[in-house]
Amino acid sequence: MTATMRTATTAPAGRAATAPQHPASGGPALPEARGPLSAGVLETLATTGPPADPELLSVRAATADPYGEDLHLALYVLYELHYRGFAGVPGEREWDPRLLRVRAVLEDRFLSALRHDLPAGRSVAEVFGELLVEPVEPAGEEGGVAHHLQHHGERWQLREYAALRSLYHLKEADPHVWVIPRLTGRAKAAMVAVEYDEFGAGRAENVHARLFADLMRDLDLDDTYGRYLDAAPGEALALVNLMSLFGLHRALRGALVGHFACVEVTSSPGSRRLAAAMRRLEAGAAAERFYDEHVEADAVHEQVVRRDVIGGLLEDEPELEPQIAFGAQATVFLEDRLGDALLAAWRTGASALRTPLQPAPAPIPAGAGAESPDADPAGA
Repeated sequence: MTATMRTATTAPAGRAATAPQHPASGGPALPEARGPLSAGVLETLATTGPPADPELLSVRAATADPYGEDLHLALYVLYELHYRGFAGVPGEREWDPRLLRVRAVLEDRFLSALRHDLPAGRSVAEVFGELLVEPVEPAGEEGGVAHHLQHHGERWQLREYAALRSLYHLKEADPHVWVIPRLTGRAKAAMVAVEYDEFGAGRAENVHARLFADLMRDLDLDDTYGRYLDAAPGEALALVNLMSLFGLHRALRGALVGHFACVEVTSSPGSRRLAAAMRRLEAGAAAERFYDEHVEADAVHEQVVRRDVIGGLLEDEPELEPQIAFGAQATVFLEDRLGDALLAAWRTGASALRTPLQPAPAPIPAGAGAESPDADPAGA
């Protein structure tokens, strides 16, 4: 596991992750570097002067660990320029050709590793046939993260899980919107229908990102966008980067559809377990609602995505079948890496985050002042 391991008892102790500030210019603060690659990218974004040597960064990127912390933070930061950006970073940096050259090398390193590590030549029917089989309920400590949280997890583990998942869920469905103009006919219409649900069916209070923010508040977490970037391990960054990578490249539209279908197919069973975990640990009504909503909605979305999005795309562009299968396989591969990292830490009582959360605050008597979520009372 690449994340820093820290011993924990009922809740991991240690310095709380530093919260990004949101000045008037908007966007979270730039995160802390995790190596020379991310340091070079962050230095470039933090200054209005000449950027770090893009040629040197490209050379480093070409030999970096394709699943490592440094590469994935650098890639995450460059992708974030296409979402909300960072405080103090000019919007023009989004299309800086020097940074785009570095990003291209990072992407190639990541994609090449995935293609090397995943079996080629599998059909959509084979890949999704496996995903549609509900695994037998394991006994004891075996099983994935959702099973662990449902049956054995502690509240501090649930909070860690929500904190790292916030990197995606606070912009849930955003990366998938990019594929809509690249689809036609039945596939486009079905994709828009599913995304309409993801964005609350016209009601701001039902946008899934808003529902996840409500969940975070139930768990005494800070729901500020980008709050837990510094705390999230590289395995979590890689999963979000995969969506951005597929979404930003028209040439990878089939892979994004495969990824999206994989998420929808596997969401309902996993959400059912996580909803049970929220109830068992008394996380709160909003926390329960988020996963209850996904149990119901994604059971419907699964059918629409498989029948109309994938089916329609294969009718229009049958040559994209290997790419659709690859997108789903890459998603499962990276989810498994993240799950293994989380469970390896939690089963030894250690935090899975790079900087553990502070314990949730105790209830405050009426009339007393309240500390902000995850505040470090020692001021460390």
